[in-house]
Amino acid sequence: MSASAILKDLKARKFKPVYLLHGEEPYYIDQIIHYMEDTVLNDMEKGFNQTVLYGKDTDMATILNAAKRYPMMSDYQLIVIKEAQDLKWGKETEGSSKEAEFVQSYFENPLPSTILVLGFKYANFDKRKRIFKSISKSGIVFQSDPVRDYKLAQWIEDLVAEKGYKIAPQAAALMAEYLGSDLSKISNEVEKLLLNITKEITIDIDLVQKNIGISKEYNVFELQKALATKNVLKCNQIINYFADNPKSNPMVMVMANLNAYFSKVLKYHYLQNKHDAAKELGVNPFFVKDYEMAARNYNLNKVFDIIRLLRTYDLKSKGVESTGNTTDGELLKELLFKMLH
Repeated sequence: MSASAILKDLKARKFKPVYLLHGEEPYYIDQIIHYMEDTVLNDMEKGFNQTVLYGKDTDMATILNAAKRYPMMSDYQLIVIKEAQDLKWGKETEGSSKEAEFVQSYFENPLPSTILVLGFKYANFDKRKRIFKSISKSGIVFQSDPVRDYKLAQWIEDLVAEKGYKIAPQAAALMAEYLGSDLSKISNEVEKLLLNITKEITIDIDLVQKNIGISKEYNVFELQKALATKNVLKCNQIINYFADNPKSNPMVMVMANLNAYFSKVLKYHYLQNKHDAAKELGVNPFFVKDYEMAARNYNLNKVFDIIRLLRTYDLKSKGVESTGNTTDGELLKELLFKMLH
């Protein structure tokens, strides 16, 4: 089931006795758990019937003994296990131990009045385990996968639309490029952005730059554009701004973005079918033209040189092979000159 389908059933109060929420992306796992904590039981029922435990502080015997209790003055009891990836699940060897059989038997026949939620984050649960197969039959299994880079902008557009607002594709693409793939971080920034506008306004690039703290003219994405077109004047203006404002534009962030950018330019050079560039590079189609322009202005050998330069200056910024008390701003200016010439 998808996260939205699970939430829809929860809103309709269609509950299952076990929920295994697992996967590398914690956003949806947290979203479902928070909703269940807030809505499954009312305030009066929560005192006796809602239990929250953490995987590293408990064990399966404790959890299942609690799960076998009947609710008090309520139709259900809710037991939430957070960080369930830290939980010892019991051995599943041939000739299973009594502990494993005890665990297995519960998941095969869970108590209908107990809603047991297992939040297994940052990794996928081992689907070969008998427990996994039992939960799949008796409850709900939801796998929360990361959103691919090239789908992030669409994810942001969908999130904004879900909240009843509108965002321009270019603005969503800028947010995706600037904020990265952390869905919780993106969601928080969207929430802050929506506080400052009405539903009649379409979120554009200016609003994103103003509310998320991206300088309109002097940010790493404008630097990438200037580098792609070999606009030397603009490149120098931006890098001088970075040198004067190191806290807003830390070298480690600038270097990481430039390295990711030119790694994609390198990949663009090797693409057999440029029509699939957005998918192959993992970027929004809106930005493909920038990589195409960069590939025209920097041949394959030059891109290799730039990537080597980025690695060298990354080491220098960390004190390796550095010369005296050179500042990050001076290193960036020196690096930029070598990249352009």
